[in-house]
Amino acid sequence: MTTIVYPGTFDPITNGHIDLVERASRMFDKIIIGIATSQRKGPLFSVDERIQLATDALAHVPNIEILGFDYLLVNFVQDCKADAIMRGLRAVSDFEYEFQLANMNRALSPNIESVFLTPAEHLSYISSSLVREISSLDGDVSKFAPANVVDALSQKFNKS
Repeated sequence: MTTIVYPGTFDPITNGHIDLVERASRMFDKIIIGIATSQRKGPLFSVDERIQLATDALAHVPNIEILGFDYLLVNFVQDCKADAIMRGLRAVSDFEYEFQLANMNRALSPNIESVFLTPAEHLSYISSSLVREISSLDGDVSKFAPANVVDALSQKFNKS
């Protein structure tokens, strides 16, 4: 059984993330979405809220598990008994950083490979930080995130 970990803060999960999970679900037996606590980034949503948002948004994908974690990624991947780490590349600008991370992860744990997927072209410009910012300024993010996330953002920014 091939298991891959898709790590991130997912603050919040977007349609770009969902696209990658759906496509990966056809290539791997199991996908573990690892939601990093990332307190140093000051997330808008708590890790429990992000887990719930992702769980609701990905309920239609049968071969996933969603877990929070707050320690070194390679150790999390090993604890999950996963074969690889999946990362998304939206643009060329993502490549250098992701390449550096993949090499560092390989140096820390030579058995763990990194796999890169690109989102569908019409989703390649979406990022969680842009979705948060647009929503905070009362913009419509319904094209960029699932309905449960749009509702959660509206509640966070008191736009109900």
